[in-house]
Amino acid sequence: MSALEQIGLAALRQIDPERAHGLALRALRAGLAPMPGVVTSHRLRTQMAGLDLPNPIGLAAGFDKNADCLAPLVRSGFGFVEVGAATPRPQPGNPKPRLFRLSEDRAAINRFGFNNDGMEAIAARLAARPTEGVIGLNLGANKDSTDKSADFARVLRHCGAHLDFATVNVSSPNTEKLRDLQGKEALKALLTGVMQARRELPAPLPIFLKIAPDLSESEIEDIASLALDSGVSAIVATNTTLSRDGLRSAHRDQAGGLSGAPLFDRSTRVLARLYRLTEGEVPLIGVGGIGSAADAYTKIRAGASAVQLYTALVYQGLSLGARIAQELDALLARDGFASVEAAVGTENGKWT
Repeated sequence: MSALEQIGLAALRQIDPERAHGLALRALRAGLAPMPGVVTSHRLRTQMAGLDLPNPIGLAAGFDKNADCLAPLVRSGFGFVEVGAATPRPQPGNPKPRLFRLSEDRAAINRFGFNNDGMEAIAARLAARPTEGVIGLNLGANKDSTDKSADFARVLRHCGAHLDFATVNVSSPNTEKLRDLQGKEALKALLTGVMQARRELPAPLPIFLKIAPDLSESEIEDIASLALDSGVSAIVATNTTLSRDGLRSAHRDQAGGLSGAPLFDRSTRVLARLYRLTEGEVPLIGVGGIGSAADAYTKIRAGASAVQLYTALVYQGLSLGARIAQELDALLARDGFASVEAAVGTENGKWT
């Protein structure tokens, strides 16, 4: 991390977290953030769900909710970038304050509630996207929608032509009754609608499914079965948790979803279980608590074909994505793996 980035991070941590996030996006648009360009090697290049990734380190949804920073983000060293979540209509989200740093725990709690500019504004920005880079969109539902399931297909139809992938997000804890859509029958109906919308797009588009880390064993089994049957291209494991186990921060009892380091073990166990249930047939994207190349490598060896991060950027800066990719390359070389794919699932048994 450069001295300038260290100074910027220290300054941002002195102000309200949501305001700091907005300032970070402004700095990115102004060219003040690190932009190392493509980070890749013959070991890091990854094919996943029909996508050709220069490296398997992705930026998770939530950082750039409204697709405002597409050009700088594709030059920031990540192998792929996910923006959103986008809902059919614009919505302000939940009342502020709604984002809390848990510095002692290297974590955050948010209850944003899908605040975004709506699919029309976001689609217009995606239409002007850079031609390089792999860019996806997290699909969401309006809080007051009478048919949340149908909202996902609506956003996909409106934005899909400008995307490389789309993620069905039924796992945010901050929109009332959204997680109810993870139930077997509800999820089956939702995915049927999304897949129909995909068939109406001008070109095939990988569809990812993002799930919660707080599922029961039977719910994980149902999701694995549905993923295999529905044609889902990958499962993103996982979103934030409602658990507060072991936290030390004064903000530990705030309502919302917990992300960051405390989520690592919980999310990795769900990931590893899905890998066994699907027998590696459905690519998995590991998310939750990644703050180093060692963390990313652990997710990969537990069963992930790629990973995503976000909360660790609060503490380590945007350059973290590129640093993790470079250090992951060294870890793969050290252990004799010729590719990321060769390492996937090789230590799955550690998470039984």
